[in-house]
Amino acid sequence: MKPDNTKSELHPRNPHRERYDFDLLVQASSALASYVKLNKHGDASIDFSDAKAVKALNQALLKQFYQVLVWDIPEQYLCPPIPGRADYLHYIADLLARDHAGVVPQGTSVRVLDVGVGANMIYPLLGTREYGWRFVGADIDAKALDNAQKIVNANSLSNVIDLRLQLSKTSVFKGVIKQGEKFVLTMCNPPFHGSLEEAQAGTARKWRGLDKHFAKRGSNEKSPTLNFGGQNAELYCEGGEEAFVTTMISESKLFAGQCLWFTTLISKAANLPSVYRALKRVNALEVITIEMSQGQKRSRIVAWTFLNASQQRAF
Repeated sequence: MKPDNTKSELHPRNPHRERYDFDLLVQASSALASYVKLNKHGDASIDFSDAKAVKALNQALLKQFYQVLVWDIPEQYLCPPIPGRADYLHYIADLLARDHAGVVPQGTSVRVLDVGVGANMIYPLLGTREYGWRFVGADIDAKALDNAQKIVNANSLSNVIDLRLQLSKTSVFKGVIKQGEKFVLTMCNPPFHGSLEEAQAGTARKWRGLDKHFAKRGSNEKSPTLNFGGQNAELYCEGGEEAFVTTMISESKLFAGQCLWFTTLISKAANLPSVYRALKRVNALEVITIEMSQGQKRSRIVAWTFLNASQQRAF
Protein backbone atom coordinates (compact mmCIF):
# COMPACT_ATOMS: atom_id res chain seq x y z
CA MET A 1 0.00 0.00 0.00
CA LYS A 2 1.33 3.44 -0.90
CA PRO A 3 2.00 5.54 2.20
CA ASP A 4 -0.08 8.65 2.80
CA ASN A 5 2.25 11.60 2.39
CA THR A 6 -0.33 14.17 3.44
CA LYS A 7 0.25 16.04 6.72
CA SER A 8 -3.45 15.94 7.58
CA GLU A 9 -2.95 17.82 10.86
CA LEU A 10 -2.14 21.03 9.01
CA HIS A 11 -4.79 23.55 8.03
CA PRO A 12 -6.64 22.59 4.81
CA ARG A 13 -5.36 25.71 3.02
CA ASN A 14 -1.77 25.17 4.14
CA PRO A 15 0.25 24.51 0.95
CA HIS A 16 2.73 22.38 2.93
CA ARG A 17 0.42 19.45 3.65
CA GLU A 18 2.29 17.23 1.20
CA ARG A 19 5.82 15.98 1.72
CA TYR A 20 8.48 18.30 0.39
CA ASP A 21 9.08 17.86 -3.34
CA PHE A 22 12.81 18.43 -3.37
CA ASP A 23 13.05 18.32 -7.16
CA LEU A 24 10.73 21.31 -7.42
CA LEU A 25 12.36 23.05 -4.47
CA VAL A 26 15.81 22.73 -6.05
CA GLN A 27 14.36 24.12 -9.28
CA ALA A 28 13.14 27.11 -7.29
CA SER A 29 16.43 27.56 -5.43
CA SER A 30 19.55 25.82 -6.70
CA ALA A 31 21.37 26.62 -3.43
CA LEU A 32 19.37 23.81 -1.79
CA ALA A 33 20.80 21.13 -4.09
CA SER A 34 24.02 20.55 -2.16
CA TYR A 35 22.07 19.73 1.02
CA VAL A 36 19.66 17.19 -0.46
CA LYS A 37 20.59 13.54 0.10
CA LEU A 38 18.83 10.21 -0.26
CA ASN A 39 17.98 8.28 2.88
CA LYS A 40 18.13 4.49 3.03
CA HIS A 41 14.62 4.27 1.60
CA GLY A 42 15.66 6.28 -1.43
CA ASP A 43 13.70 9.36 -0.38
CA ALA A 44 15.19 12.82 -0.83
CA SER A 45 15.68 14.77 2.41
CA ILE A 46 18.03 17.13 4.19
CA ASP A 47 19.81 16.98 7.53
CA PHE A 48 17.48 19.02 9.73
CA SER A 49 20.23 19.40 12.34
CA ASP A 50 22.26 21.45 9.84
CA ALA A 51 21.30 25.11 10.26
CA LYS A 52 22.55 25.98 6.78
CA ALA A 53 20.48 23.20 5.23
CA VAL A 54 17.34 24.34 7.05
CA LYS A 55 17.92 27.93 5.94
CA ALA A 56 18.39 26.78 2.34
CA LEU A 57 15.13 24.82 2.61
CA ASN A 58 13.31 27.91 3.86
CA GLN A 59 14.72 29.99 1.02
CA ALA A 60 13.45 27.44 -1.47
CA LEU A 61 10.01 27.19 0.15
CA LEU A 62 9.64 30.97 0.16
CA LYS A 63 10.59 31.15 -3.51
CA GLN A 64 8.40 28.27 -4.67
CA PHE A 65 5.25 28.99 -2.66
CA TYR A 66 5.37 32.69 -1.82
CA GLN A 67 7.45 34.35 -4.57
CA VAL A 68 9.87 35.73 -1.99
CA LEU A 69 13.00 35.89 -4.11
CA VAL A 70 15.45 37.19 -1.50
CA TRP A 71 15.47 35.97 2.11
CA ASP A 72 18.30 35.53 4.57
CA ILE A 73 18.93 35.77 8.32
CA PRO A 74 22.12 36.45 10.30
CA GLU A 75 23.80 33.54 12.03
CA GLN A 76 22.24 32.48 15.33
CA TYR A 77 18.89 34.07 14.58
CA LEU A 78 15.75 31.94 14.67
CA CYS A 79 15.08 29.97 11.49
CA PRO A 80 11.32 29.33 11.61
CA PRO A 81 9.54 26.16 10.44
CA ILE A 82 7.41 27.58 7.65
CA PRO A 83 4.56 24.99 7.66
CA GLY A 84 3.72 25.72 11.29
CA ARG A 85 3.95 29.47 10.82
CA ALA A 86 1.61 29.22 7.83
CA ASP A 87 -0.92 27.32 9.98
CA TYR A 88 -1.18 30.22 12.46
CA LEU A 89 -1.91 32.58 9.59
CA HIS A 90 -4.62 30.42 8.03
CA TYR A 91 -6.40 29.81 11.32
CA ILE A 92 -6.63 33.49 12.20
CA ALA A 93 -7.82 34.14 8.65
CA ASP A 94 -10.71 31.78 9.43
CA LEU A 95 -11.44 33.92 12.48
CA LEU A 96 -11.97 36.92 10.23
CA ALA A 97 -14.08 34.91 7.81
CA ARG A 98 -16.78 34.46 10.48
CA ASP A 99 -18.05 38.00 9.88
CA HIS A 100 -17.57 37.85 6.12
CA ALA A 101 -20.01 35.12 5.13
CA GLY A 102 -17.30 32.51 5.56
CA VAL A 103 -14.95 34.24 3.11
CA VAL A 104 -11.51 35.35 4.27
CA PRO A 105 -11.15 39.12 3.72
CA GLN A 106 -8.19 39.97 1.52
CA GLY A 107 -6.28 43.07 0.55
CA THR A 108 -4.48 45.92 2.27
CA SER A 109 -7.56 47.03 4.21
CA VAL A 110 -6.73 44.15 6.58
CA ARG A 111 -3.95 45.56 8.75
CA VAL A 112 -2.06 43.14 11.00
CA LEU A 113 0.42 43.83 13.80
CA ASP A 114 3.12 41.17 14.28
CA VAL A 115 4.61 41.50 17.76
CA GLY A 116 8.18 40.17 17.71
CA VAL A 117 8.56 40.10 13.95
CA GLY A 118 12.18 39.00 14.21
CA ALA A 119 14.97 39.00 11.66
CA ASN A 120 13.14 36.34 9.63
CA MET A 121 9.92 38.39 9.28
CA ILE A 122 8.07 35.22 8.33
CA TYR A 123 4.49 36.18 9.21
CA PRO A 124 4.39 39.38 7.13
CA LEU A 125 5.93 37.54 4.18
CA LEU A 126 3.35 34.76 4.29
CA GLY A 127 0.44 37.07 5.04
CA THR A 128 1.12 39.53 2.23
CA ARG A 129 1.54 36.72 -0.29
CA GLU A 130 -1.36 34.52 0.83
CA TYR A 131 -4.00 37.16 1.53
CA GLY A 132 -2.60 40.52 0.40
CA TRP A 133 -2.78 41.84 3.97
CA ARG A 134 -0.79 44.84 5.17
CA PHE A 135 1.58 44.37 8.12
CA VAL A 136 3.33 46.30 10.83
CA GLY A 137 6.17 44.31 12.39
CA ALA A 138 7.52 45.33 15.81
CA ASP A 139 10.59 44.11 17.67
CA ILE A 140 12.95 45.19 20.45
CA ASP A 141 16.02 43.98 18.51
CA ALA A 142 17.36 46.70 16.19
CA LYS A 143 19.67 44.26 14.40
CA ALA A 144 16.73 41.94 13.68
CA LEU A 145 14.75 44.86 12.26
CA ASP A 146 17.71 45.92 10.11
CA ASN A 147 17.75 42.45 8.53
CA ALA A 148 13.96 42.44 8.16
CA GLN A 149 14.16 45.80 6.37
CA LYS A 150 16.69 44.35 3.94
CA ILE A 151 14.17 41.61 3.11
CA VAL A 152 11.43 44.21 2.65
CA ASN A 153 13.60 46.29 0.31
CA ALA A 154 14.92 43.34 -1.68
CA ASN A 155 11.41 42.08 -2.38
CA SER A 156 9.82 45.51 -3.00
CA LEU A 157 7.40 45.15 -0.09
CA SER A 158 7.74 48.58 1.55
CA ASN A 159 4.20 49.47 0.49
CA VAL A 160 2.71 46.61 2.53
CA ILE A 161 5.19 46.00 5.37
CA ASP A 162 6.22 48.64 7.93
CA LEU A 163 8.75 47.90 10.68
CA ARG A 164 8.87 49.57 14.11
CA LEU A 165 11.37 49.39 16.94
CA GLN A 166 9.91 48.74 20.39
CA LEU A 167 12.06 50.86 22.70
CA SER A 168 10.72 49.41 25.96
CA LYS A 169 11.70 45.90 27.04
CA THR A 170 8.71 45.76 29.38
CA SER A 171 6.00 46.86 26.92
CA VAL A 172 4.22 45.02 24.14
CA PHE A 173 1.71 47.34 22.46
CA LYS A 174 2.59 50.62 24.16
CA GLY A 175 4.98 52.61 22.01
CA VAL A 176 4.08 50.59 18.91
CA ILE A 177 0.37 51.17 18.27
CA LYS A 178 -0.11 54.84 17.44
CA GLN A 179 -3.00 57.01 18.60
CA GLY A 180 -6.06 56.43 16.42
CA GLU A 181 -4.41 53.59 14.51
CA LYS A 182 -6.47 50.44 13.92
CA PHE A 183 -5.55 46.80 13.34
CA VAL A 184 -7.86 43.97 12.36
CA LEU A 185 -5.47 41.45 13.93
CA THR A 186 -2.47 41.29 16.19
CA MET A 187 -0.36 38.15 16.26
CA CYS A 188 2.59 36.98 18.30
CA ASN A 189 4.93 34.03 18.70
CA PRO A 190 6.05 34.81 22.25
CA PRO A 191 9.35 33.76 23.83
CA PHE A 192 8.58 30.42 25.43
CA HIS A 193 11.21 30.15 28.14
CA GLY A 194 12.05 32.00 31.32
CA SER A 195 15.86 31.80 31.08
CA LEU A 196 18.71 30.88 28.76
CA GLU A 197 19.21 27.59 30.61
CA GLU A 198 15.54 26.68 30.18
CA ALA A 199 15.72 27.58 26.49
CA GLN A 200 18.78 25.37 25.96
CA ALA A 201 17.10 22.47 27.76
CA GLY A 202 13.98 22.93 25.64
CA THR A 203 16.04 22.92 22.46
CA ALA A 204 17.76 19.72 23.56
CA ARG A 205 14.37 18.05 24.16
CA LYS A 206 13.16 19.23 20.74
CA TRP A 207 16.13 17.70 18.98
CA ARG A 208 15.89 14.43 20.93
CA GLY A 209 12.27 14.17 19.82
CA LEU A 210 13.25 14.96 16.26
CA ASP A 211 15.98 12.34 16.41
CA LYS A 212 13.43 9.70 17.50
CA HIS A 213 11.12 10.83 14.70
CA PHE A 214 13.91 10.33 12.16
CA ALA A 215 14.69 6.90 13.58
CA LYS A 216 11.07 5.77 13.25
CA ARG A 217 11.04 6.86 9.62
CA GLY A 218 14.34 5.10 8.93
CA SER A 219 16.05 8.32 8.00
CA ASN A 220 19.82 8.46 7.81
CA GLU A 221 20.23 11.96 9.23
CA LYS A 222 22.88 12.20 11.92
CA SER A 223 22.08 13.00 15.53
CA PRO A 224 21.38 16.70 15.69
CA THR A 225 23.36 19.34 17.52
CA LEU A 226 22.08 22.49 19.20
CA ASN A 227 22.18 24.86 16.26
CA PHE A 228 18.53 25.74 15.83
CA GLY A 229 19.37 29.41 16.30
CA GLY A 230 17.58 32.12 18.17
CA GLN A 231 18.62 35.28 19.96
CA ASN A 232 17.82 35.93 23.61
CA ALA A 233 14.63 37.91 22.96
CA GLU A 234 13.39 35.27 20.53
CA LEU A 235 13.81 32.38 22.96
CA TYR A 236 13.23 33.64 26.50
CA CYS A 237 12.20 36.49 28.74
CA GLU A 238 11.84 36.87 32.49
CA GLY A 239 8.83 34.81 33.51
CA GLY A 240 8.71 33.03 30.15
CA GLU A 241 5.67 32.67 27.94
CA GLU A 242 3.20 33.06 30.80
CA ALA A 243 4.58 36.44 31.93
CA PHE A 244 4.92 37.78 28.39
CA VAL A 245 1.38 36.85 27.38
CA THR A 246 -0.22 38.13 30.59
CA THR A 247 1.56 41.47 30.05
CA MET A 248 0.25 41.48 26.48
CA ILE A 249 -3.29 40.83 27.71
CA SER A 250 -3.07 43.59 30.32
CA GLU A 251 -1.88 46.10 27.70
CA SER A 252 -4.46 44.99 25.15
CA LYS A 253 -7.18 46.59 27.30
CA LEU A 254 -5.57 49.98 26.60
CA PHE A 255 -6.16 49.45 22.87
CA ALA A 256 -9.53 47.71 23.13
CA GLY A 257 -11.17 49.85 20.46
CA GLN A 258 -8.20 49.89 18.10
CA CYS A 259 -7.88 46.15 17.44
CA LEU A 260 -10.58 43.73 16.37
CA TRP A 261 -8.80 40.53 17.45
CA PHE A 262 -5.74 40.12 19.63
CA THR A 263 -4.09 36.73 19.13
CA THR A 264 -1.05 34.85 20.37
CA LEU A 265 0.45 31.41 20.14
CA ILE A 266 0.54 29.45 23.39
CA SER A 267 3.11 26.68 23.29
CA LYS A 268 2.62 25.35 26.81
CA ALA A 269 -0.86 24.07 27.68
CA ALA A 270 0.03 24.51 31.38
CA ASN A 271 -0.01 28.29 30.83
CA LEU A 272 -3.63 28.37 29.66
CA PRO A 273 -5.28 28.73 33.11
CA SER A 274 -3.27 31.87 33.91
CA VAL A 275 -3.95 33.23 30.41
CA TYR A 276 -7.68 32.75 30.88
CA ARG A 277 -7.55 34.39 34.32
CA ALA A 278 -5.76 37.39 32.83
CA LEU A 279 -8.39 37.65 30.10
CA LYS A 280 -11.13 37.57 32.72
CA ARG A 281 -9.43 40.38 34.66
CA VAL A 282 -9.47 42.68 31.63
CA ASN A 283 -13.09 41.75 30.81
CA ALA A 284 -12.48 40.40 27.31
CA LEU A 285 -15.90 39.93 25.72
CA GLU A 286 -15.03 36.88 23.63
CA VAL A 287 -12.17 34.41 23.96
CA ILE A 288 -11.45 31.66 21.42
CA THR A 289 -8.86 28.89 21.65
CA ILE A 290 -7.80 27.24 18.40
CA GLU A 291 -5.91 23.96 18.66
CA MET A 292 -3.14 23.27 16.16
CA SER A 293 -0.99 20.23 15.44
CA GLN A 294 2.17 19.82 13.38
CA GLY A 295 3.33 16.23 13.64
CA GLN A 296 4.25 15.54 17.27
CA LYS A 297 4.05 19.21 18.21
CA ARG A 298 0.86 20.50 19.78
CA SER A 299 0.14 24.19 20.25
CA ARG A 300 -2.79 26.55 20.23
CA ILE A 301 -3.82 30.09 19.38
CA VAL A 302 -5.67 32.15 21.96
CA ALA A 303 -7.69 35.02 20.47
CA TRP A 304 -9.68 37.67 22.33
CA THR A 305 -11.67 40.80 21.59
CA PHE A 306 -13.28 43.59 23.56
CA LEU A 307 -15.88 44.25 20.85
CA ASN A 308 -19.39 42.83 20.77
CA ALA A 309 -20.84 41.05 17.74
CA SER A 310 -22.19 44.19 16.07
CA GLN A 311 -18.97 46.10 16.71
CA GLN A 312 -16.98 43.23 15.25
CA ARG A 313 -19.04 43.26 12.06
CA ALA A 314 -18.69 47.03 11.74
CA PHE A 315 -14.96 47.17 12.46
